[in-house]
Amino acid sequence: MDLSLSNRPEGDKTVVEVGGEIDVYTAPRLREQLVDLVADGKYHLVVDMERVDFLDSTGLGVLVGGLKRVRAHDGSLRLVCTQERILKIFRITGLTKVFPIHDSVEDALAASD
Repeated sequence: MDLSLSNRPEGDKTVVEVGGEIDVYTAPRLREQLVDLVADGKYHLVVDMERVDFLDSTGLGVLVGGLKRVRAHDGSLRLVCTQERILKIFRITGLTKVFPIHDSVEDALAASD
């Protein structure tokens, strides 16, 4: 499986659409995307994970790293995910206390930082 990535501006935020598998092989591409966005001054990110089929610890590490990068600039990183198998990973690891997780991109965009 491969990883698909795209991003688009939405007001003062950037939506990053992720699809496929985020694992040890594909996570570096996601990391690079997040690093590039922060380097371009995009500090408020919404990562849409609705099309993610698989997420491993490497992918979790990339998301945590992205969160640290945006927070260094008083930014935010919100996740969009409704898939139970992915949400279970966030609950087991305690990352539901770290990431704001929304049911839709619209909800994530409407949330205040």
